[in-house]
Formats: sequence, C-alpha cells, structure tokens
Amino acid sequence: MSLSTHVLDAALGRPAAGVAVRLTRGSALLAEDVTDADGRVGRLAADLAAGAHTLTFDTGGYFAATGQTGFYPEVAVTFTVTDPGEHHHVPLLLSPFAHSTYRGS
Repeated sequence: MSLSTHVLDAALGRPAAGVAVRLTRGSALLAEDVTDADGRVGRLAADLAAGAHTLTFDTGGYFAATGQTGFYPEVAVTFTVTDPGEHHHVPLLLSPFAHSTYRGS
C-alpha cells in the first residue's frame, strides 16, 4: 500500500505548500515530509500494515508562515488501513477556523 496526501488552503484558494506532515502508528513515527508547491506529498509511505494510522499536519506553522492566524495548531487525521495492498490518499481542506478531510483516490 502507498500513502499520499494533498493539502488545500480554502481561505487563500490555493495549495498549501510547506505544511509539515507526520505519519504515526501508535507512538511510532513512520514517516515525515513537507507538502510541495502543489500542496502534495506524493508518497509518504509504502508497505503499511493493516490497522490505525495517524497523519498529523502542522497547520500552526503553515498559518504563521502565510501570515494567517489559525485556531487549530495541528490537525490529526486517524484512518484505518483494511487492505494493505490498496493505495490510500488522505486530502485535507484547510482554513484558519475549519478543516475537512475524506478518503481520496
């Protein structure tokens, strides 16, 4: 299985570049990266086991870097891998006072 993410800044109407992203399983750090100019991390991890994993986005750092004041200093998205052979894509739609996510393709 591979894992990717995409962060979009709904308030500014553009990709959220420079967002630090961490992938954990329980207390174990599995991977970390930073979104590119298109707001993407194309391959954060490969060969993840079935079970719960968490993506944590450093939204506070991103908001500070873009001159915005945000309510959420970080956003943690916990998701369950049921088929390790599938690709998982977890997008984040972000604004200073709200966020949403879904399972992408």
